[in-house]
This record gives sequence, C-alpha cells and structure tokens, in this order.
Amino acid sequence: MTDSAAARALYDETYENYRDYVNPPLARVMKLSGSPVEVSAEGVTIVDHNGKSYLDFAGGYGVFTLGYRHPRVVAAVRAQLDAMALSGRTMFNPLLGRLAKRLAELTPGDLKISFFANSGTEAVEGALKLARAATKRAKFVGTQGAFHGKTFGALSVSGREAFRAPFAPLLADVVFAPFGDLTALAALVDDAAAVIVEPVQGEGGVNVPPPEYLRGVRELCDRSGALFIADEVQTGLGRCGALFACDLAGVVPDVMTLAKGLSGGVMPIGAYVARPGVWNAAYAKDPLLHTSTFGGNPLACAAALAALDVLVEDDLAANARARGAELLAGAREIAARYPDAIAEVRGVGLLVGVELRNEGYGGTIIPELLKRGVTAAWTLNQQRVIRLEPPLIVTAAQIATALRAFDEAVAVAVERLGVLVCPT
Repeated sequence: MTDSAAARALYDETYENYRDYVNPPLARVMKLSGSPVEVSAEGVTIVDHNGKSYLDFAGGYGVFTLGYRHPRVVAAVRAQLDAMALSGRTMFNPLLGRLAKRLAELTPGDLKISFFANSGTEAVEGALKLARAATKRAKFVGTQGAFHGKTFGALSVSGREAFRAPFAPLLADVVFAPFGDLTALAALVDDAAAVIVEPVQGEGGVNVPPPEYLRGVRELCDRSGALFIADEVQTGLGRCGALFACDLAGVVPDVMTLAKGLSGGVMPIGAYVARPGVWNAAYAKDPLLHTSTFGGNPLACAAALAALDVLVEDDLAANARARGAELLAGAREIAARYPDAIAEVRGVGLLVGVELRNEGYGGTIIPELLKRGVTAAWTLNQQRVIRLEPPLIVTAAQIATALRAFDEAVAVAVERLGVLVCPT
C-alpha cells in the first residue's frame, strides 16, 4: 500500500482499534515510538503501510527462524489445508506421529515422547505438571531473571517480580537461585520436583552462563532425584548455532520445551519432549490427564515437519554460528566506540544482547533503527538490553546493513542524550 491517503487511513484505523479495543496504554507507547503498521513480510523483510521495508532483527522474539513465509513451509500448510485443518481428536493423526518421531530423532540423548501444545508457555505448563506427576514432589527451582511464560505455572517459575506480583499468590513451593550459580542451586535442589533452566536467558537480558553450568545442573539433578527441564523455547532449533543449545554443553535434560521457531514462523505450535521413563512415571496409568484440543493439529504439524526439514537440510545452525559471530563482533566494535552508552555485548549464535548503561538510550536507539529500516526489541526482564535476533536465514550483507544502522542509531542517542547515569 503506497497511496498516502489509504496508508494514513489504515494507520489511523489500526491505532484507534488498539487504543479502544486492544491495549490502550500499549497503543500510546507504540505510537510515541514511531511504530508503523505491518502489512506483509517475506524472508528477513517486513513491509509497512507506507511501503517501507525493514530488516527484522527482532525476529518475532525468536519465532521467525526461517524468516517470513518460507515457501516450503507455506506449501506444506496449503496442501494440508486442502485435506484437513484441525483434528477430530478421536482417531490417529499421522502428522502428529511423524512430528513426534522426527523430534525424537533430532533432540539429544533419549528424549523421545512429545506432547504438543500451541505456545511456549503451554509447553512449560505441561512440563511442570509432568515433573510433579512423575516425581510426586511439589517444589520447583527456577533462576533469577528467567522467563518461561505468563500463564500461572510458567509465571510462577519465572524470575521477574514485576510480572509476578500483580497475580500473587502463584504456585507455592517455588524458589530461585541466581542464574549460573551452581553453589546456590545445590542448596535448593534436594527435595525438588524439577529445576527449570534456560540454557541462555533470553528475556533476562541474553545472559550466557559459565561453560560448566548446564553440566552442573545435570549432575545436581541426578544426585537429588529432581528432573532437569531445559526451556529451549527461544534457544532451540538452531538459534544458538546448534540444533539445541543443550547440544553445545553435551547435556541431555529430562524434559525439553520447544515453541517459537518450531514451525519456522508459519503456525503456532509448542511442545515438550520427555524421556520415556519420566513420561511413563506420570501418565502411563492415565494418558488423558493432560490434553490440548488444538495441540498437534494437522496444520501446525505439517508446518513443523517442513520447517525441521529446512532447518536440517540447509544447515541453518551453521549459518547462525557464522552470521552470529559477525553480528557479535560488529556490535562489540560499536560498543568500543561508545563505552559511555554500551556496557556489554554478549550472545550465542543469532541471539545477541546489547546492554546499555541506561535504558534511556534504548528509547532513542530503537526508534532510530526503525527510521533506518531495521527492527529490534528490548528484553522483557532487563530493559537495558536490546536484543538482536534475526532469522537464521540472514545473510552477511544484511548483518552489515543492520550494524551500520545500529552504529548510526547509537551515535544519535549519544549526541542527543549525552552521558546518562546508570540507575542503581
């Protein structure tokens, strides 16, 4: 849509609908930040209501592993739509079976039994229920700064009080250890049903633990009888430069949660994959204790099967390693030029976080990036960290373009705001 009157009408209509019927305060924030209206997308590019194109380095917070509308995934979904969209739930679903088998082949170790949901938070809910039913224990151990979703169980094990406090009381028997601290974790794990950990904290600020951390979590769980739940909703499926971030540490959890990029960015789908002994301990006597009406529907399974084929056949984990190294190095060069504004750049693969000295800089940097045709986003639990998380199909040229835009946006923020004191 390039006609200026029609474009303006679409923007006004969308903003007013958000303001009046969706989320009034969010509508105001988005308008102030200069957020346009998205109308189409392809590959790594979003097009807005004015016809302007943007390189998407927010990436749907990890959803668009294959970019937008990958042709093989779209074709698989279209073909399935002509046959059957949703499951009748009373008969075998062949695509659900094939997808579960494929995940068993790809996930580490003896992870084998899959339950399918519609989102990451639903996958986490299922994993928590599985842990309680399998161990007959109540307590969960989470990590400070963690984000596992916003439903009651997932929120209960998430480590940001600002999200938790309005909904208290949440699940009882939940305690938190500092992320990366095995000594603190050892003091809490003995009577736990499970320890739930992100291999890299995404919304916590792209926090990368010490190399021995996941192996230490595995050992503590083995010693105590607690289950190890690895939340790979954001880190899995090639994002960190391996099929799963647990692979980088050579660790097999008892349960792994997946979502976001599982369908390559075409259909909502989430899953947890468990070791057979764990699943059987929970559900062998009653396989319908935990169910989902729409989970594992044929359209979502068709998308996920096609997306997994593309991920493996195109070796997108290798591209994530190579392009991620370029993105990390380039962002660190920019940080070195603006040490008063940028405290640190860290990340693994194509999950990169830029920690600012003060979150006030982000209020200028992100809109300035938009002006230059690049999207980025804050991390939910750490407002000083800007996340750079493009699709795994991103090219070296697109990385370079985004870095130039980021360099210019930081320069504008520093010139406009000067040195901002970091809040204590």
